[in-house]
Amino acid sequence: MDWLLELGYIGLFVGSFLASTVVPFSADVLLIGMLAAGGSPWVVIAVATIGNFLGGLTSYGIGRLGKWEWIEKLGANPEKIARHKAKIDKYGAWVALLSWVPFIGDILAIALGFFRVKFVPSALFMLLGKFGRFVAWYLIYAAL
Repeated sequence: MDWLLELGYIGLFVGSFLASTVVPFSADVLLIGMLAAGGSPWVVIAVATIGNFLGGLTSYGIGRLGKWEWIEKLGANPEKIARHKAKIDKYGAWVALLSWVPFIGDILAIALGFFRVKFVPSALFMLLGKFGRFVAWYLIYAAL
């Protein structure tokens, strides 16, 4: 039975990674499933956080590869892009704390990379936000 739990940890890692990229998926369900299956809470939180964090860094990297010319070719509204850039410039790496939020978190991670926000602070805030999310889910699960 231990090997099933080990496979579950691998699935949790992969699922958490994918959930933090542009793939529409939720790692929260996997986290709760692993806890319900008897996974060690701190190992479950660590695996989910690391997978989700690395997925977020991947999104940041995708954004970093982006070019203004591509945005213009896609027909994006320059005024809207300027407004988003102003918000990113105002809050900087702090925006990465919200990278855990479903759907918009992935876009925020890409925007942080695209607008060249400093990597190390962005990564640290991203890690904190994602860790906090999974701890919160564990506390909710434990309280039920």
